[in-house]
Amino acid sequence: IQIVESGGGMVQPGDSLTLSCVFSGVIFSDYPMSWVRQAPGTGPEWVSTIKTSGNTYYIDSVKGRFTIFRDNANNVLSLLMNNLQPEDTARYYCARGDYRGSYDSRIFDRNRGQGAQVTVSS
Repeated sequence: IQIVESGGGMVQPGDSLTLSCVFSGVIFSDYPMSWVRQAPGTGPEWVSTIKTSGNTYYIDSVKGRFTIFRDNANNVLSLLMNNLQPEDTARYYCARGDYRGSYDSRIFDRNRGQGAQVTVSS
């Protein structure tokens, strides 16, 4: 599996960003896809998952601000982030799979992109 992430950056509170990942080497439409973030000095935090059905799930802190979507025709996973806040500052990873709850970090590491840094600061 190859994953190329893009879209990170430094923004001010209230701004928006869209992160995207292009997947190859995998039948993209067959898998749930997720976003996981990691802030400095903390462990990974699951952010959102989109199932093959299109059903979506979010951590409470981003509900109403973030939207996950997938383009199965082009093997692209995206995360639209609105009204970004300083506490959203983290490195964001897209990953094949569903990472709600506990998971094996080795599996995550084999199925994630390189990460995109999002920094929210005034």
